Amino acid sequence: MKVLLYTSKIKDIEKSGVGMATVHQMQALKLAKVPYTLDPEDDYDIIHINSIFPDSLVMAISAKRKGKKVIFHAHSTEEDFKNSFKFSNLVAPPFKQWLRLCYGQADLLLTPTPYSKELLEDYNLDKEIIPLSNGIDLNFWKADKDSRKKFRKKYNFKETDKVIMSVGLYIERKGILEFLELAKRMPEYKFIWFGFTAPTLRTVKVSEAIKNKPNNAYFPGYISSDELKDAYAGTDIYIFPTKEETEGIVLLEALAMKVNTIVSDIPIYDEWLTDGHNIYKAKNVDEFEDKIKKIINGTLPSVVKEGYKVAKERDIKKIGLKLKKIYEKLLEEGLIS
Repeated sequence: MKVLLYTSKIKDIEKSGVGMATVHQMQALKLAKVPYTLDPEDDYDIIHINSIFPDSLVMAISAKRKGKKVIFHAHSTEEDFKNSFKFSNLVAPPFKQWLRLCYGQADLLLTPTPYSKELLEDYNLDKEIIPLSNGIDLNFWKADKDSRKKFRKKYNFKETDKVIMSVGLYIERKGILEFLELAKRMPEYKFIWFGFTAPTLRTVKVSEAIKNKPNNAYFPGYISSDELKDAYAGTDIYIFPTKEETEGIVLLEALAMKVNTIVSDIPIYDEWLTDGHNIYKAKNVDEFEDKIKKIINGTLPSVVKEGYKVAKERDIKKIGLKLKKIYEKLLEEGLIS
């Protein structure tokens, strides 16, 4: 058995969630000792496609003609495409039709969560859909003894500063407008957002909000995974004010790093995250503000130990073994269930 992991335009999307998911798959398969290739010219038995560009569709059709098994990893939905880039809401309906065309070529669909599976079931694809987390490398995402100091020194934060952090593209769906509103409301804290989106792709609202950001809000852009690990270790609270996700790899990173975390109270997190038990949830900016202050002043207890258990359930080693089993059954039986 050999798997072709196919993610087109990987250089363009390597810093996105899909790019990160592809890296996770390589790690998972390596740990599970599943032979894989990134070269479409190599021989293979299964093609596992992560991207949805036109060449991804061509690869799927070509593979089926050659008698290969086709898996599409459904990272994208119409729902998480909305409120992202400029004109995204306008093109969301045809985008959904494109997804149906791509995903319709698959013998099997993988998607990160039961929630995204439910969304896809409404697409009338008539395909088997299996939820499988993108996973998290627990061996990497853990603090070094100097991580906190390195982060604070690099960004000129004092040890006494209270730092609130988030990670993501500069898009409304990720909650960047709410993040900036929180920074304005709480000038006594430092707010830092890692990630980037080209100005030509940003909505007018996002561009204006960043242009007029308060002095306690920082946007350093993209940083390496090693630097991001230091940032998680050096921050006081990680917030994820996203409005829609298929999972949220950065959220798993924060939980693995045992950071006090507040996430938006949205349906995707109903089944596996519990407010006050393994995370804190907020329905709006007011609740984010309230819980940030309460965590910092100690009136809300830390739930990082339980949060780490959530990450542990999604250890990349476990994901690799699950992928291996899925591949083997697909080849042997044609169907998983």
